[in-house]
Amino acid sequence: MRGDVHRGGIVTVEQGRNAKGTRGRPRSEAVERAILEGVVKLFEDGVPLADISVERIARTAGVGKATIYRRWSGKEEIFVDVLRGLEEPPATLPGTSMRDDLVVLVERIRRRGLNMRSSALLHNVFAQMKSLPKLWDVYHETVIEPQRRVVRDVLRRGVENGELRADVDLVLANELFVGPMLVRAVLRPNDPLDDDLAARIVDTVLEGMRPRK
Repeated sequence: MRGDVHRGGIVTVEQGRNAKGTRGRPRSEAVERAILEGVVKLFEDGVPLADISVERIARTAGVGKATIYRRWSGKEEIFVDVLRGLEEPPATLPGTSMRDDLVVLVERIRRRGLNMRSSALLHNVFAQMKSLPKLWDVYHETVIEPQRRVVRDVLRRGVENGELRADVDLVLANELFVGPMLVRAVLRPNDPLDDDLAARIVDTVLEGMRPRK
């Protein structure tokens, strides 16, 4: 059982099920909310990620360790769920064309970059993640890789629809579309992130990948 922390508060897995008409358990929702909010409090208090243990999370949330382990296998999974909730929600693709879908996906990266620049909390947490391989591996597997699969699926549909050349390496194409935005948003934090940047990147890359007439 996992939950996401959004700017408007905690959204637990049980609440997500209720929204689909499945009966949930309010007590379980409250416990999960307390755990996730406890982790956010530790982040906000400036406690280094390496110093946050399941025991410390349990004390902060006012629950037992067993309660946490019934929901997560370890602190890395808890961190990832909290971070996923603090980021932009998954993009809703228009489905009108490969180009339009790519612009939405690259735009999400731009907004994430803006959030990172404006949030000292996110910037600090992600900076620490680089020195914690186990946490980074969990984050990559459960957050980054699913996002990459979405882009590859869009590109694959583009090939099927004739919007992209059939000989294009989809893995490389993925990197060509998202890489420029990642460089500007993450590696060059002083560079501007203009409102039309996602569309300009996608259109520029597509110039070399469209089917030849």
